[in-house]
Amino acid sequence: MAQRFVVIWFHHLLTDWLILKKPGMREVPFIFTAAEHNRIIVIAANQEAESQGIFKGIFAADAKAIVPDLQVFDHKPGRDASLLKTMAEWCIRFSPIVAVDRDNHSLIFDITGCAHLLGSEEAYMNKIANSLHFKGFRIRAAMADTIGAAWAVAHFGKNGTIVPSDEQANALLQLPANALRLQPDNLERLIKLGLKTIGSFIKMPRSVLRRRFGDDILLRIGQAIGFEEEVLQPVKVISPYEERLPCLEPICTASGIEIAIEMLLAKICRRLENEGKGLRIAILTCYRVDGNQQQVQIGTNTPSNNVAHLLKLFTLKIDSIEPALGIELFILEAPKVENINPSQEVFWGETTGLEDPQVAELLDRIAGKFGAGHIRRYLPQQHYWPERSVKSTTSIKEQPAIAWSVAKPRPTQLLPYPQRIEVAAPIPDYPPINFRYKDKVHHIRRSDGPERIEREWWMDKGEHRDYYVVEDEAGCRYWLFRLGHYSADQTHQWFIHGFFA
Repeated sequence: MAQRFVVIWFHHLLTDWLILKKPGMREVPFIFTAAEHNRIIVIAANQEAESQGIFKGIFAADAKAIVPDLQVFDHKPGRDASLLKTMAEWCIRFSPIVAVDRDNHSLIFDITGCAHLLGSEEAYMNKIANSLHFKGFRIRAAMADTIGAAWAVAHFGKNGTIVPSDEQANALLQLPANALRLQPDNLERLIKLGLKTIGSFIKMPRSVLRRRFGDDILLRIGQAIGFEEEVLQPVKVISPYEERLPCLEPICTASGIEIAIEMLLAKICRRLENEGKGLRIAILTCYRVDGNQQQVQIGTNTPSNNVAHLLKLFTLKIDSIEPALGIELFILEAPKVENINPSQEVFWGETTGLEDPQVAELLDRIAGKFGAGHIRRYLPQQHYWPERSVKSTTSIKEQPAIAWSVAKPRPTQLLPYPQRIEVAAPIPDYPPINFRYKDKVHHIRRSDGPERIEREWWMDKGEHRDYYVVEDEAGCRYWLFRLGHYSADQTHQWFIHGFFA
């Protein structure tokens, strides 16, 4: 398939942006200025100012002399680059590969394999032009087999030109030499020699062109005709696993969104299955006709290419998508995939626990409904100090390095840090009679302990803890401890550190 490119030139980028912010400036001549070599020059002029003879590059003082009531605004460095980047990200709806030509206020689209989605190249070009015009930007556009040819025609040819495949050389002949994006010294030299159009020198021997103008002119000619490759740097790196679904009519209903998601999942899961992979994270981006984007994300505990399961996870998110006037493009990408181990299907499986795929899918649905932060998994660690005896993990497949210790009872909920409590306890080394926690007094009916846990001296310093398992009058069980040895001449500190089921 031959490559095709579209170049969009925003020839009034800054002034169009200001008019969008201040519609009252539409009929007012105004300019943007900036300092350059100790002089104030015009960076951009709106159409009204241009109609009165003010153009980019002249001195601001001269412009004020021509139009006394001219409105002048200071140019903020980097504003045009920021605007172009924003426009490029918005234009991803037309092509997955969009690059920015900052110096020339242009966007470059690689539309190879995209135009047929709207029926024809003409319809595709009109769609882009009309959408940008609807947003309030005046543009010039062209389509060709090469970036160089599309750029040249967009800037110096007829607006909206679609150069047929393999006809880019003929399309360049009547254009001026600066349509090739040459270095200023080469351009000046060509004009001095009277070579003002591309057709006047493009057929000269390469050795002659190289001797007089260097390799730059040969490179630009080759890029425009297609002999030299020109690499784009897209504003967004394409995910290796990404599927797009443009809609002929905007989608406004939940059922329509669900059908679109199912179609995208079927495509991407088929690829993943063929490659022995499953997705861990999937992101759905919905491009609305009003320019807004809606995005939802799902995650799985284990790599999965099960369309039905993944669709259930997305179904939980559909209510958060606001289609407004309609969604015209869906993009599904899987930024994180992992290898999946194919398993033999059996009628009576003996897999249980976390090895059971249904458990992993259940956890995925719970995480999708309540949030991934509501599910935690802990593994034992080689420490007996309570805060270090467990660690949190996000993987369902990670196996514990050691076995869980069952020699002593441990609470099902361990506080990350012990919390201070007020305790009434007989002495010495007796369990407490009651304790106050969060302004509530708990009278203890039963207790067990103490269990002394020494501090790991090679990691930090401090006193040991004497732990008690206590049960209050309501039957609730707690894990309390007293810090350090009992002493009659000091106040002891008591803490609560966990809750039993």
